[in-house]
Amino acid sequence: MDRFEYAEQLFVHEDQILKDIKEDIRRRGMPEIFVPPFIGALLNWLVHLRRPQKVLEIGALGGYSGVWLARGLPPEGTLLSLELNREYAQVAKANLAKAGLGEKVEYRVGPAVDSLIALAAEDAHFDFFFIDADKENYPKYLEWAITLANPGAMITADNTLQNGRVYSPEYRDRSTEAMRRFNQMAAEHPRLRSLLIPLADGLLAAEVLSS
Repeated sequence: MDRFEYAEQLFVHEDQILKDIKEDIRRRGMPEIFVPPFIGALLNWLVHLRRPQKVLEIGALGGYSGVWLARGLPPEGTLLSLELNREYAQVAKANLAKAGLGEKVEYRVGPAVDSLIALAAEDAHFDFFFIDADKENYPKYLEWAITLANPGAMITADNTLQNGRVYSPEYRDRSTEAMRRFNQMAAEHPRLRSLLIPLADGLLAAEVLSS
């Protein structure tokens, strides 16, 4: 047992509902790219501490991260999840309903950038963001998250280390280059106070400062 396994075993409580969602994703042949339980628990903890009224998730898959996020919400809090694949969104919606969280979550299907443009046109704003979708669009997602953020909002993003490729100069594929830009933007943006947490495949956490 390493230190990560020790911490996860002691502090992370992945109940049967969460385990069933992962099995549902596997059974359907969907990509097994859900967040590790420790990252899910960290997201839940951050949401619980921040007590956001509105959370925006970019990338639903089968609802695993959605349950972690929604369970941290205050009683009046809601989750809006953007998902490209209609089937995945339906699976996620069913799994959130099974978890007793169906009334807290809404799904929008289609390219996330299109949905973000529509949300801006609606003058929507959010208090917490979780980005876990196609990596090539991460820089765009960060720009839109800042645009849609209430002052003091938190932006989080998974897979920011890309299995070590971001700090290995020999990797020049589009996803890795996009993630390098994303991390650089988060580190240098004047409206962000950011930290890349080197857990699992890297979790970026940033507070949005007042303009």
